[in-house]
Amino acid sequence: MTLQLETSPRDLRTTAPVLDVVVPVHNEEVDLGPCVRRLHAYLETHVPYPFRITVADNASTDGTLAVARRLAAELADVDVVHLPEKGRGRALGQVWSHSDAQVLAYMDVDLSTDLAALLPLVAPIVSGHSDVAIGSRLARGSRVVRGPKREVISRCYNVILRGTLAARFSYAQCGFKAIRADVARRLLPLVEDTGWFFDTELLVLAERSGLRIHEVPVDWVDDPDSRVDIVATATADLKGIWRLGRALGNGSLPVARLRAELGRSPIQAGPGGAGTLPGVPAGLPRQLLTFGAIGVVSTLAYVGLYALLRLGTGAQVANLLALLVTAVANTAANRRLTFGVRGGVGQVRHQAQGLVVLGIGLALTSGALAALHLVTATPARGVEVGVLVVANLLATLVRFVLLKAWVFRAERRRHVPTTLDPLEA
Repeated sequence: MTLQLETSPRDLRTTAPVLDVVVPVHNEEVDLGPCVRRLHAYLETHVPYPFRITVADNASTDGTLAVARRLAAELADVDVVHLPEKGRGRALGQVWSHSDAQVLAYMDVDLSTDLAALLPLVAPIVSGHSDVAIGSRLARGSRVVRGPKREVISRCYNVILRGTLAARFSYAQCGFKAIRADVARRLLPLVEDTGWFFDTELLVLAERSGLRIHEVPVDWVDDPDSRVDIVATATADLKGIWRLGRALGNGSLPVARLRAELGRSPIQAGPGGAGTLPGVPAGLPRQLLTFGAIGVVSTLAYVGLYALLRLGTGAQVANLLALLVTAVANTAANRRLTFGVRGGVGQVRHQAQGLVVLGIGLALTSGALAALHLVTATPARGVEVGVLVVANLLATLVRFVLLKAWVFRAERRRHVPTTLDPLEA
């Protein structure tokens, strides 16, 4: 990909800036001007070292690029980069890879995060105390104004990350981060995602490489005009989690080599011989966390499938089909991620036993549904779904006990890890 850099005519810098703040944009002609002027004024007033603002226009089809060029002509220390393809991760990866600054940062163009957090964000990086810094909406001391739907989604995503990838940072998706340039140059070639999962992937790699991640509580106000497709983004994030977990588990990501190159201590052997990071629960607590995270994803998928199937079929049939599809995926995910069973040996038997467990879950959910219809012949759709969710959660608890004590019991005894489990590394 060709990186097109358009520098300001006033750019007479003879030395590289200490800080490069990237603002990735796509079709933001209205917000870009106020954002950059406000950011420039803040940096001039509050940041005591040389800086640059880089507007990364990725494939805008409106007047965003023209606005960016005018800003570069008007303001010193403002540059413009134009990329022909969309993707926030793509824009950040390209600009950061070519920047000559010592500290690389980025923020969203809507400035939902209060700029007062910018200096606390970059100061630990400049001082050498930390390698990566993130603004966190979930850290103690943060003040956040947002709708309940996005709040629930954020917290569920956080639980999934902790359960499946053993992440210890509190929040991944806030558009307010900084990183040491030398660290970025080592990590960026390993980051595959070019969209919204870029942040999560970068942070997980940084954490697994032994890097210090500094969290800054932020004041954040939700942008009601945000054009982020929540469903598409959530789907892409779940796919990214699965891909990253597999890469960490099969050793295709050179985490141990990175730790050695960066001078970090090696991963210590845990009680069972598998590698663990300090602070990550092992044994039953880890299994419960992982199983719970997979259960959250399965329940959300189950509800979505049920609601979709209910449009064209009866309640019992919709319940059966939705439960069958999610049960197969749930068994496969728990087989690998929760109980650490790999390879094709026994896979068919595990799925068959999983279907037996499905029958128990079906009895619980169908029984709850039948009981509801005995109480009222035409329950509201929301009440129907609510009863099924509660019954499904109960079935999930029963499922964990049966999977652990029956389905995967023998395989867990025979299984000896040859690589670090993504949940234990």
